[in-house]
Amino acid sequence: MTFAVINTGGKQYKVSANDKLRLEKLSTNEGEVVEFDQVLLTNKDNEIDIGEPIVEGAKVQGKILNQTKNRTVIVFKKRRRQNSRRKKGHRQQISVVQIMKIFGKNGKLLSEASLEKKETVKTKEDKENKTVEKTTK
Repeated sequence: MTFAVINTGGKQYKVSANDKLRLEKLSTNEGEVVEFDQVLLTNKDNEIDIGEPIVEGAKVQGKILNQTKNRTVIVFKKRRRQNSRRKKGHRQQISVVQIMKIFGKNGKLLSEASLEKKETVKTKEDKENKTVEKTTK
């Protein structure tokens, strides 16, 4: 299994090809390719390269799928016996990134995402079968 450990947004993430990550907001647009140069570790079939602190020449490429907001975090403050309460919510902006390629030491390609497209073609017969199944149950 091939994976890498990257550092972005002050956090470390273990990533493999085809993984989807929810990261701190990146300043690029949807559909663009981003490169993470701070690779702390790479692993391919138990051949481990550990950086001091980063692996030279290693990088991870990802594609930004979406720029959105994270789920709401409720901040509730209460002062007892004072009839004082405050409720406030916060939604952090995030980027959803799919990992496409992992490059090892000196730019050697270690892993690449498989681009499988599942096409579902619905025919008229399928729709009829579904309606028949619904009525029989």
